[in-house]
Amino acid sequence: MANVKGFLKRKDIEISVKRYAIDALSSMAFGLFASLVIGLIIKTIGEQIGLRAGESGFSLFLVTIGSTAMSLIGPAIGIAVAHSLKAPPLVMFASVVTGFMGNMAWTDGGGAGGPAGAFVAALIGAEIGKLVSKETKVDIIVTPLVTILAGGVIARLVGPAIGALMIALGNVIMTATVLQPFWMGIVVAVIVGLVLTGPISSAALCIMLNLSGIAAGAATVGCCAQMVGFAVASYRANGVSGLFAQGIGTSKLQIPNIIKNPWILAPPTLTAAVLGPVATVVFKMTNIPTGAGMGSSGLVGQIGTFTSMGFSFDTLWKVVLLHFVLTAALSFAFYLVFKRLGRFSDEDFRLDY
Repeated sequence: MANVKGFLKRKDIEISVKRYAIDALSSMAFGLFASLVIGLIIKTIGEQIGLRAGESGFSLFLVTIGSTAMSLIGPAIGIAVAHSLKAPPLVMFASVVTGFMGNMAWTDGGGAGGPAGAFVAALIGAEIGKLVSKETKVDIIVTPLVTILAGGVIARLVGPAIGALMIALGNVIMTATVLQPFWMGIVVAVIVGLVLTGPISSAALCIMLNLSGIAAGAATVGCCAQMVGFAVASYRANGVSGLFAQGIGTSKLQIPNIIKNPWILAPPTLTAAVLGPVATVVFKMTNIPTGAGMGSSGLVGQIGTFTSMGFSFDTLWKVVLLHFVLTAALSFAFYLVFKRLGRFSDEDFRLDY
């Protein structure tokens, strides 16, 4: 047993929730951003140029680039996950293939694993590949061979089931939100918002669930409540740099402060609970999976909203009001209440970066 533990330690294989559910899943989000999300942004810009200035070689060029980037989601996830597992080069490069296989639809009717399938195939393929890496004199053959075979088996046998399960779960959430928009608006906004601020990736979660419609709209508002909420609540401690770092970057920056004083989560979380049903019942906001879990990060959530609802003045003012104005106002109001109650001080929000 001691020999096995020693071998796994030497190979840097750590079977833990942190390594797989936090580190690898967070890195998966980078892969998603570098392919699917950025591709969507480029494609949307090209489409909007085409709609407003007429189709041209440049607009079609942007659409083509964006579509190509979006199609490479599997390989991007594969190498991102392998990188998070500290895989050696040959394992990492082979993970491009396992990520592709995990995401793809099998031609014989096996079904597509989607992003979740790509994640699992890349993760297991990389871990098994690490076991044999540099253990033979023909490492250049053995390591990628084992990595691809292991990832391929998982992609074929497990990937489609995982992909179908995630989509089915997403469909349950979306259906429940349509049937009970008020209560589910609260639940979705609060949970996805907390996931965004926590160590797990809300973007990866929403994309794996294929979350769309008003459920995705509630998720976006919940994420914006966390990001804009923390940006506004911590303004006195962090100034303009903190405002943009959290409001357009990520509220995950507050994780160390949340551990010290969980009460600082109250203002943005209550804001999400209030505005979630406003989004689902009053404004009927919708989004697409790539934008649902991004909130205001890089304005991807807003681009996704325009993609889902169409770019118009009616959509624009709703986005500005719900995603920014009301989230900022409510979060600041809750911040003042809890500060007056003595639950936290401005120093509790100070960022060390």
